Amino acid sequence: MLSPFPPLKGGIARFSSRLVHAFGEAGREVLPAPFRRLWPRWLMKGRPALEPESEPMRATPFSLDLMNPFSWLKVAFGLRASRSDVLLLAYWSALLAPLCAVVRRVSGLKTVVLLHNFTSHESIPGESMLKRLLVASSDGWITLSRSVESELLAFAPGAHTLCLFHPLYERQGPMPSRSEARKRLGLADTSRVVLFFGYVREYKGLDLLLEAMQLVLDREPLMRLVVAGEFMIDASVFRAQAERLGIAGKVDFREGYVPAGEVAVLMAAADAVVLPYRSATQSGVVSLAFGHGVPVIACNAGDLAVQVEHRRTGWIIGEEGASALASGILDFFNERDRLPFEQGIEEFCRTHSWNEFAGRATRFLERCSGRVA
Repeated sequence: MLSPFPPLKGGIARFSSRLVHAFGEAGREVLPAPFRRLWPRWLMKGRPALEPESEPMRATPFSLDLMNPFSWLKVAFGLRASRSDVLLLAYWSALLAPLCAVVRRVSGLKTVVLLHNFTSHESIPGESMLKRLLVASSDGWITLSRSVESELLAFAPGAHTLCLFHPLYERQGPMPSRSEARKRLGLADTSRVVLFFGYVREYKGLDLLLEAMQLVLDREPLMRLVVAGEFMIDASVFRAQAERLGIAGKVDFREGYVPAGEVAVLMAAADAVVLPYRSATQSGVVSLAFGHGVPVIACNAGDLAVQVEHRRTGWIIGEEGASALASGILDFFNERDRLPFEQGIEEFCRTHSWNEFAGRATRFLERCSGRVA
């Protein structure tokens, strides 16, 4: 499996690490081919690339540097010598298409792409050409949402695909009580708390959420917004927006990557996790929230309305704009005590397990390898 792995930060590294473990539980041996570097230092703008207190992937003879094509060749020759049955390659950006092409050609391995996104979140020059290169270098595709599968098949109608789901992220430690968690975060027990969690990018709509919070607070002054995550765009823009809207005292900015050990505190303090995304495929934040028993308020973007079942595991906002988002947040709080969110989330947890994902993925990978009819 060629992918970022811990101690590199990010949801894809975490996803891949958990998947390797699930494949092992299914009786399959996985050779991790991790990255030691994804991006040049200047692009990171001083942000650390490694997650603190993270357990690294087990020892492996492979080590990739996305910025160094010579490392691609070294890994490709190593994979060829490994006599593996199939290569599973995690993909989320068009910048990975040349790597996929080189590794598949040199290693000679059947290659299945684990497709987190088919179109990069940020615009990349020549992406259509890079997509064609990727399609020509792939023997099969595993997608995590119907919207991504549909986009792929519109571009490559003959693609051999398996559509799965984003599995649940289990709690990594004991959950504190809501009262204890809020005390640690400096939040009042009487507050109504919504949490925006994860990397802050333009498409995730934090600016829209801040506008909505101004409208929410006019009707519900006990509402609080916690923003916890690493800002990929200038955080001062959002702080200034909160000041301009007159809600700075109601918004708690916790800037910086959230280590796994601190996630439970944030989730325990929240009444709901909110995803005001302008666009999306699926989101690991949903699986993380449900793994901690927290319902999700989400805009109807991509497959979020598939991940989040309206009035059962959370609240889907069908219309666009800050006014609709504000109304959705208020409606959720007005209705939550009458709806079976706890039961719905428990059911989601049972049906979206890593073992189920790994079992179905294994059967598909075996077929793609050509070793099984």
